[in-house]
Amino acid sequence: MIARRHSIGGPVSLYGIGLHLGRQCRLTFHPAAPGSGIVFRRVDLPGAPTVDARAANAVLTERHTQLGIGDAAVHTVEHVLAAVAGLEIDDLRIDLDAAEPPILDGSARPFQEALLSAGIVAVDGEVEYLILRAPLTVKDGASTYTVQPSATLSLQVSIDFPHRLIGHQSYELPVTPATFASDLAAARTFGFLREADALRAMGLIQGVSTSNTVVMDDDGPVDTALRWNDEFVRHKAMDFIGDLALAGKRVRARIVADKPSHRGTVTLVREMLKRAAEETRMAGTEDIIKALPHRYPFLLVDRILEHDRGKHIVGLKNVTINEPFFQGHFPGHPVMPGVLIVECMAQVGGLMMLSDSDDASQLIMYFTSLDNVKWRRPVKPGDQLRIEVDMVQRRGRMCKLHGVARVDGEIVCEADMGAMVRDR
Repeated sequence: MIARRHSIGGPVSLYGIGLHLGRQCRLTFHPAAPGSGIVFRRVDLPGAPTVDARAANAVLTERHTQLGIGDAAVHTVEHVLAAVAGLEIDDLRIDLDAAEPPILDGSARPFQEALLSAGIVAVDGEVEYLILRAPLTVKDGASTYTVQPSATLSLQVSIDFPHRLIGHQSYELPVTPATFASDLAAARTFGFLREADALRAMGLIQGVSTSNTVVMDDDGPVDTALRWNDEFVRHKAMDFIGDLALAGKRVRARIVADKPSHRGTVTLVREMLKRAAEETRMAGTEDIIKALPHRYPFLLVDRILEHDRGKHIVGLKNVTINEPFFQGHFPGHPVMPGVLIVECMAQVGGLMMLSDSDDASQLIMYFTSLDNVKWRRPVKPGDQLRIEVDMVQRRGRMCKLHGVARVDGEIVCEADMGAMVRDR
């Protein structure tokens, strides 16, 4: 099933003081066009400059997450982004009339509640995911991250602070809108009274109070009570989800983060995006032509959308009235031949098999069997075929595949296929 993108049903605003800069700010969430992503807009500046919430625009800082540089930058956006990512919102415009969002109670919950009050709505377009095919380890200072491929997002976050109420804490959970709301959204930012003077001298924590921060002296929290005994590590996990949103896609991975920092997590996201780009070796027609021996009019795959090497692949075929087979197949009532839909699945499956080789041009793939072939509905000019192929079994150069072709999310054809790879 194709996942639809999400935005909100209407504008909603919050107002308060910023944590570090100490200035009053009104933040307003607005619906955004499908595919536009998450965008911050500084409505207090001439021309209302914008900055996309992407890792490429992040400044490597230790105490908060900053997007952009100079007067048009936005600061301390991690709690806002955590609420957005926690609700799996893909397209949103965030207006600010100052450089830093309000800190409110120090957690992501007020932002989450505001977004829910505006209504989460499905919009046109397909969700983009950041998925890796191989493990990845990233180190940045004291922060260490290990990423394992996964079809869902799950976290294990560990921290270590020299305070009797904190020490070593670890927290693990599968991340969904429900678990984020119940387990992480309300976890507040925290700091130590002994560091306050030094941080203020650096121009930071100008808006801190015990109503928006868990301020810790040697004995414990000042003028407040903890919401959980492990609220500290929960807050770090919440921050982590906010920084992961800078991928510009929904992240799907099993991530173990030891002593995560804003700087370290931005570095991690950049490395994940780089690795994913390297892994997607056959995205366009030129790469497909290099791997498959087929040529016009029998090259039936236009693009590869996803590729989990050796396990799963998704291809695209745009069906147009100019296809040569429409001239003789049901003239006056053009319908794509069912065997060619199966051939589309075979070619996408072939790309998955051949991609394991360093030189696919020296190999060729033959199909040895077709079973359980079913055609569900006709495919007509103007349709876009989404072809999904999964590896069922592989032994050496022999394999069994299961293919499904969809139009607008509806299955039009499926089949079990057997194939073998041979030297040309």
